[in-house]
Amino acid sequence: MSLVAVSNLTVRFPVYGVDSRSLKKHIARAAVGGRIDRGHVGVQNVTALNDVSLFLRPGDRLGLVGPNGAGKTTLLRCIAGAYEPDAGRVEVHGKIASLLDMSLGIDPSATGYDNIRLRGLIGGTSPSEMARKIDEIAEFTGLGPYLDLPLKTYSAGMQTRLAFAVTTSVDAEILLLDEWLAAGDADFQDKAHERLVSLVERSRILVFASHNLEMIRSYCNKIMRIEAGQASPIFDISRLDELLAA
Repeated sequence: MSLVAVSNLTVRFPVYGVDSRSLKKHIARAAVGGRIDRGHVGVQNVTALNDVSLFLRPGDRLGLVGPNGAGKTTLLRCIAGAYEPDAGRVEVHGKIASLLDMSLGIDPSATGYDNIRLRGLIGGTSPSEMARKIDEIAEFTGLGPYLDLPLKTYSAGMQTRLAFAVTTSVDAEILLLDEWLAAGDADFQDKAHERLVSLVERSRILVFASHNLEMIRSYCNKIMRIEAGQASPIFDISRLDELLAA
C-alpha cells in the first residue's frame, strides 16, 4: 500500500563563517525562516523543520501553506529523499514523481531529445519505456526542430516546457508538487494545467505546496500550515480559512 509517514522530522542547515550576532540580527528583521541555533565556533545552524509529523494514505491530497521560507519545500525534498533528516524518520512506500527542481538532470550541451531520455532515466523510467513515450513527450513540448539542438540554445521557458513534459509523463503513486509552473504562453499553460490535473487524478497520494489558495482548494482534501519550521496538525480542507487566520 502507498503511504508517506513522517515522524518527528527535524532538518538543520549549517551556516559557516558568519558572525552569530550579525546573523541573528539579520534574521530578526525577517518575517519568516527557521530558528537560529549556536553551533561550533564559526558555525550557526538554521532549523528548517522542527519535529514535524504526518501520515498520508491513498486518497490523501495534502496542501502545504505558509509564507516563503517556512519549510514547505524542505519537507517535500525530505519526502522525495533529497534531504536526510537530522532527527526523526521519513518512510515512503510507492513510486514518487516530483515537480520540485526543473534543472535536475539537465545537460546544457546535450540535445532536447537526449535530455528527455536523461531526465526520464533519473526519474526512474527504464530506457525501453522512455522509447515508447518520447514521441508523445516531444509533441507535448511544442519545441519541434529545437529538440535536435543543444539545450544551451533554449530560453528558460523552453527548458521548463521540456522538463515539465518529461516529469509529467510518468504514472506515480506519490506526487510531490512545489508551486505552479508558468511555462510558455497561455495556450501551453492551459495544456500544462490539463496534463497536471490528469497526473494528480492518477496518483494515490498528493503533497502540494503553494500560495495559490484556489489551486489548493481544487487539488487538496487536507491542509497543513508550516511557519518557521513548525507544522500544524493536518486538517480537512474545509478549515483552510480558519487555519490561515490563526
